[in-house]
Formats: sequence, structure tokens, C-alpha cells
Amino acid sequence: MPEFFDRYIKLVDESISLLRGLAETQEAFSDLEDELVEVQDYRYQPEKWTPRDMLQHVIDNERIQSYRALAIARGEKVTLPGYNENSYAANTTANNRNLDELLDEFNVVRHSTILLFDSFSEKQMLIEGICFEIKVTPLALGFQIIGHQLHHLNVLKERYLNLIA
Repeated sequence: MPEFFDRYIKLVDESISLLRGLAETQEAFSDLEDELVEVQDYRYQPEKWTPRDMLQHVIDNERIQSYRALAIARGEKVTLPGYNENSYAANTTANNRNLDELLDEFNVVRHSTILLFDSFSEKQMLIEGICFEIKVTPLALGFQIIGHQLHHLNVLKERYLNLIA
């Protein structure tokens, strides 16, 4: 497990398979839709993201990690670049979008992610590639996707949704 991703991967139940984990967490944001609508524009500190910013970030991260997994599984030897999450967040239109649109986009991306990882053989899931100077496998990237979502769901519950409880 790459050290940078361990804080996310450790949030995932060790007994769950990757595909099951991706499928079981797909509806987690939609299940909170009514509560998210109430706090969608809230920032708990001026420089922090709104829930819509956070959802867009999770979508962007999932796309990036899926691309990395695809590249590695297909034998890419070039070091894959990192990305600056704050730069990405500063250049979205998330706060001008309807929450339903973002939830739909998340679900489409997650469905695509499931199909992608389901297409990999066991051997492909364990191929090592390099992302931003870190050795990683598609399998680890898949679990990072789940754990990253769980991390942000926890932040939403602790810092945003507790305001309406």
C-alpha cells in the first residue's frame, strides 16, 4: 500500500472485495441528498470547500485514479503525474451546478469505474506502476477510490451535516 494512500485505504473494510466495495459505496452520496441540499453552499471555514466542491473533488479524483489504474494495467512505463487538488477545485463550476447533476455525474463515473476494474485480470490488478514517484498497483488505486470517498463522507458528516441534526 502506498504510504500516501494508506490513510484512505485503511478506511475500507479489509474483508470486502474491490468490486463489492465500489458497488456498495455508489449510493452513499445520493442517500444523503436531502441533507446535502440544506448545506450545499456552506463552508465551515472561509477557505474550505462547499459540499458541492467536495463532491466534484471526489469525482475528479476517481477519474484520475481510474486513468492511472488503466494506464498501469495496460503496461504504461512512464511515470504518471500527480495532481494539485486545490488547483483542480479552483477551476470547477461545481458551485454553479445543481446538486442532482453532480450526483448523476458521480454515479456515471462510479459505474464506469466498476466496469473498468471488472475488466482487469487478477494479474493486471497487481502490476506495479509509478505515480508521482510512488509505486502503486491498480488494486491499490481502486481501494484508494473507495477510501477517498469514505474520507470525504466522514468530513461531510462531521463538519457539515451535523449542523442540521
